[in-house]
Amino acid sequence: MTESSLRVGELRPNQLLHTYGVGAVADMPNLSVMVCGLDEWDPAKTRVVPEERLLAAVRAKLRAPVEALRTPPYVPESADPFGEWTRVGVPVTLFPRWLRCTNPKCGLLAPVETGLFELLPHAFSPDRIRYVHGCRGNGGGRPTAVPARFVLACGNGHLDDFPWLFFAHQGVVPEFGGHTLTLEERSTTGDAASLWVRCSCGVQPRSMAQAIGEKMVPNLPRCRGRHPHLRSAQFTGCGEETRTIGLGATNSWFGMQFKAFTLPQADLEVEQRVAELWTMLERVARFPEADAKGLLPDLRCWPELEQYGVDEVWKAIRRRAERSGDDDQGDDLDLRTPEWNAFTRALPVRLPDFTTEKERPPAEGKRWLEEVVLVTRLRQVSALYGFTRIDAPEWGEDGDDTGFAPISVALPTWVPCAETRGEGIFLRFREEELAAWEQRSDVRGRRRQLREGHDRWRAQRRLEPGHWPGIRYLLLHTFAHALIREFALESGYSAAGIGEQIYSGTGTRPMAGVLLYTAAPDSEGTLGGLVTLGRRDRLGTLIEQALDAARLCSSDPLCSERDPREHGHLYGSACHACLFASETSCERGNHYLDRALLVDTVSDLGIGFLAAR
Repeated sequence: MTESSLRVGELRPNQLLHTYGVGAVADMPNLSVMVCGLDEWDPAKTRVVPEERLLAAVRAKLRAPVEALRTPPYVPESADPFGEWTRVGVPVTLFPRWLRCTNPKCGLLAPVETGLFELLPHAFSPDRIRYVHGCRGNGGGRPTAVPARFVLACGNGHLDDFPWLFFAHQGVVPEFGGHTLTLEERSTTGDAASLWVRCSCGVQPRSMAQAIGEKMVPNLPRCRGRHPHLRSAQFTGCGEETRTIGLGATNSWFGMQFKAFTLPQADLEVEQRVAELWTMLERVARFPEADAKGLLPDLRCWPELEQYGVDEVWKAIRRRAERSGDDDQGDDLDLRTPEWNAFTRALPVRLPDFTTEKERPPAEGKRWLEEVVLVTRLRQVSALYGFTRIDAPEWGEDGDDTGFAPISVALPTWVPCAETRGEGIFLRFREEELAAWEQRSDVRGRRRQLREGHDRWRAQRRLEPGHWPGIRYLLLHTFAHALIREFALESGYSAAGIGEQIYSGTGTRPMAGVLLYTAAPDSEGTLGGLVTLGRRDRLGTLIEQALDAARLCSSDPLCSERDPREHGHLYGSACHACLFASETSCERGNHYLDRALLVDTVSDLGIGFLAAR
């Protein structure tokens, strides 16, 4: 990461997508910086990642001419470790701009623009770069100046420095200078109530507890509409109510992403690679054969095709061009249906980034489990297209996520992405059994309770009604969470490393399936520990153990008796002790879960799809 061409720290490429993406605040040991918008990134140091389905979805969501998915800037393995590549990084800007002197006898609080703080770079350790204040602390050295602990945010994704002068003077900005602020800690607890803002003008000191929480004194200014990551942009006032949040708070940045698996588009490996790289090869198909063969070795994507030879690649290009006009693209935002079709293909697939193997369902699941598919190799690409603050976005593809902060000033022509490779297990439920269960009167009654909780939750947040995923989705989602916990005990992967994809749908083209997978950014993917659990001799026992564990929660009867209608919950019988998973595992943020739909609980008997009969 770079600030004013000065290297200030290091982040892994995947962190720039999932944790410290555009608009997020990254905490260094002595600095706090924000990752700038894409307008300031150098795409020359990135790599184009081919994934046409995902690219089409991003275009449709942003309604922008997005031309490519690109990795964050990276350093090639062959690069000179002491050359120009050492300066490769993403641009960042100092945020917040207000700093505080750590000398307890000083405690000066001021913006960096005042010139009261000096930046001390470090030639060999970027993490040790810091600001210092001119006062002399213990030992006579200049004390470090650290970022102010609080910032201001609003629900529209804006972020701003906390209005320290405004707050210290009871909601009035002083007209004249001569006001020096200090931040005092009156106890060692570290909470907001122990922090007091004092001004040299003699106004009554104020506790930071008055600026935080639902009982805060209502004299914070309205939002100014600032996006610090878009430094070149001019913004008009937002006008929304603001909220004080702590620096580094988990609700200061929620990345919004699309994720897609690489799917088979051809039976031959060379044709599959051509299909994946088609956006770069489509123009070559318009040239005569001799000219096209001469151009192929000069293309940026040629290293990925060279192993097949010019002649075979050209034949694959021609075959692709002949049938490209017949391809039915469908809904660009529908990423699940093509994946469902790929996992439920009659014949197994063997391609470098998508390899499947059919496995007989275990005897324990014969009644309800139609198919087990072992996905021994898969590739997933994630693309960041926006973010929110304060409240997490609506989880899932059908969520109302129109209100998100931009990642560039102008409409982006590319978006950052990350690719991972791994393995998974796909379980397909029997449609006739599931459809019959959905029509039962007791299941319909439980559905009404959960739907009312869903409607109340949306009404409390002033969201438009609808977007109910259906009782089928809740069942499949609950089953996936129960199985993730059991797999984590047996596979060697942590529960946070096992993800889920739920395939749920009704109507003329119903879907009912669950994919549990693990993936890593390494080019070789994972080691096969998850796929082995899908073998017939192991899967049945693991499912029975998962169901048995889900029947009783250590928080029962409170957990099993929870009524989602009372407080507007998006889940029924579910909590951290029985079903909740980590943020990296769950595609819905631990919403839409209910043990009563899956098994018998101490409060609900006979409703569950897999309840004892």
